[in-house]
Amino acid sequence: MRMDRHRKEQDHRIADVSENELSDLAELFKVFGDSTRIKILYDLFDGEKNVTEICSDLEMNQSAVSHQLKLLKTARLISSRREGKQMIYFLADDHVKTIIAMGKEHIEE
Repeated sequence: MRMDRHRKEQDHRIADVSENELSDLAELFKVFGDSTRIKILYDLFDGEKNVTEICSDLEMNQSAVSHQLKLLKTARLISSRREGKQMIYFLADDHVKTIIAMGKEHIEE
């Protein structure tokens, strides 16, 4: 009996989420599936940085970092602003830190 009630509650939750939302959520989690992107996000925990600073911190070339920054920006996990000729990157909001913190907590259990 308890299993049936649990199953009905689960079915109800799934019915409340559109296929587009499920797809968007899956795409968001895919972005977190690359350790380089996670390193960039961690690096931006300290605040705003330009590409040169991120490359230096991660000891990576600019081409590789720029490619990952584009993916992170498309996923709306980071934002940027122009400062002269440079682009300055920063976390889009505090949700990014929360998602990473929750993931880290989960793997440490």
